[in-house]
Amino acid sequence: MTVRLASALLKVLSMLGLSWGLLGCASVMPTDGPAIVPLQVSASAWMAQGLSAQGAPANQNFISNAGFIVTPKGVVVVDALGSPALADKLLASIKKITPLPVTHVILSHYHADHIYGLQVFKAAGAQILAQANGRDYVGSDAARTRLEASRHELAPWVNGDTQVVPADIWLDGPVELNLDGIRLSIQPMGPAHTPEDLVVYLPQEGVLFAGDLVFRGRIPFVGQADSGRWIKALSDMLLLQPKVVVPGHGPASTQAVADMALTRAYLMHLRASMGKAAKNMDPFEQAYAATDWSAFESVPLFGVLNRMNAYNTYLLMEREAD
Repeated sequence: MTVRLASALLKVLSMLGLSWGLLGCASVMPTDGPAIVPLQVSASAWMAQGLSAQGAPANQNFISNAGFIVTPKGVVVVDALGSPALADKLLASIKKITPLPVTHVILSHYHADHIYGLQVFKAAGAQILAQANGRDYVGSDAARTRLEASRHELAPWVNGDTQVVPADIWLDGPVELNLDGIRLSIQPMGPAHTPEDLVVYLPQEGVLFAGDLVFRGRIPFVGQADSGRWIKALSDMLLLQPKVVVPGHGPASTQAVADMALTRAYLMHLRASMGKAAKNMDPFEQAYAATDWSAFESVPLFGVLNRMNAYNTYLLMEREAD
């Protein structure tokens, strides 16, 4: 069954108030969709680059990046992608590169497009590490609501069997893993994009896995971010002087300063425009209409995300002004 046919069937089922599972279709779930072809970014590090798009059944929610580092003791994965099917594909791709098992999965943060593949790696025996603030999200109403919506919007790839998996180890501060000579530095950077942001740095090869603190080739998703601290986190990451930055979305960068510029400039523009409006107590709609967005209008996903990003920033700047 093709993805297009599956999507059409899902719409019919939804209109009838039925689900995929009720018709016993699990055994005929479509298996095509986006391929995962890992790209080598250094001697030990690889990345799988997601699509610059919104999550949908046709792309199996492959809209974010994942990475992995091959060490003498096993493979360390950074982020688990947006559905169990994608995690299965990533695991199969890793096995083509090395017979070593995946020993760890390190989460950059707990947004849905980075975590719904976790259960696949957990079942394969990997240990999950995340920053401790993520613990609050795992059991929250927000996590349950997001998962229920994803089960509807992304079926059959995210369905009743998909779970939000907690970390095995919650990290309260910086941690270093030394895996037979391969050293990984795990550094908290939040609250910024999320309260639980962290980055993974491979100093021997100069590779920084930045999660959603860096977006390339598309407008960032701001959500409930602390954009002021996010801008500071970008500066802190530059102090590491990475040779390669693997962002949460978009292609890898070998020019960190230049390629972090879009994220930084966009956040600063949001704060300046919405901060001025909040200070003057201008209504949001008036402020939004009066703002010059021309520098960003041509960037992918601007039309999808910008109004929401601006509104959330407006509320943040109101709070900061109090």
